[in-house]
Amino acid sequence: MDTIAGYSFPWLILNLQAHGRKQFGPHFAIRQADYELVRRLLVYFLADAAQADQLGIDLCKGIALTGPIGCGKTSLMTLMRLIPGPDRNFTIKPTRDVSFEFIQDGYEVIHRYSRLSFHAHGPRTYCFDDLGADQALKYYGNECNVMAEVVLSRYDFFIAFNMLTHLTTNLTASEIDTMYGPRVRSRMREMFNILAFNDHSADKRS
Repeated sequence: MDTIAGYSFPWLILNLQAHGRKQFGPHFAIRQADYELVRRLLVYFLADAAQADQLGIDLCKGIALTGPIGCGKTSLMTLMRLIPGPDRNFTIKPTRDVSFEFIQDGYEVIHRYSRLSFHAHGPRTYCFDDLGADQALKYYGNECNVMAEVVLSRYDFFIAFNMLTHLTTNLTASEIDTMYGPRVRSRMREMFNILAFNDHSADKRS
């Protein structure tokens, strides 16, 4: 039987679609072409260690979900918040919002999402949505690539305290290198399982 952590995979798909239609409207559907990607996400968030090992997924790293604009990255990660147990809960934060917070509050924002990102049960997990939609901004004349600094800071806490981070992006590896620098790209290889939609995945907003 096709199961993940004891749950029927077809049943999981039906439940995700039902929740998706409540949140995003009656048009929402998980396409069969995306089943393998969704399976990998479910294996990760249900912490099915045996299947994760078979698929080369490291349960101690975060998820970087990549793919073309409109393919459904944010929707899927939103639905994955319904899956995890308490130790895998996470908050979705658009990178544009982080940039706007930086304009208002300055460098404290970088600490907010790194050394201040703890609660009673341990490190707080964030999913930074749409990496690349942010941009280098100035605070009192000092330019700062905010998300680069957040990623680098969270990397230090990932190494020290197993702080997990997820993200979505439509950037390629070379575009990440150009926008955020090779140091960030190198850290990301250590921090994330890279899960990707097909480059030709349809724009589901059309």
